[in-house]
Amino acid sequence: MSELYQVIEKAFKTPMVPYDPSRQSLKAWVMFCLRDKGFKVVYAQNADFAIERKGQNFYFKVSETAENLDKKLNWVVRDSNAGKFIIVPAE
Repeated sequence: MSELYQVIEKAFKTPMVPYDPSRQSLKAWVMFCLRDKGFKVVYAQNADFAIERKGQNFYFKVSETAENLDKKLNWVVRDSNAGKFIIVPAE
């Protein structure tokens, strides 16, 4: 499972298109980057999206801050100060 998070984080280190908040939402950009790297990104009712892998769904939400995150979900967090993205796994 931690392998998956490492691969996801790597997708944001070398994106095809850099994140530009004036052009797209953070959620749309994250989903675009993941699809571009070959992930199957699917609709999720109680999350921003899910990644389907080997018949199992991993649910994610996207945030601009690492504060007050629901620990039941995986998170993609944009650290604007450091200019990078981190994955916060569900507990």
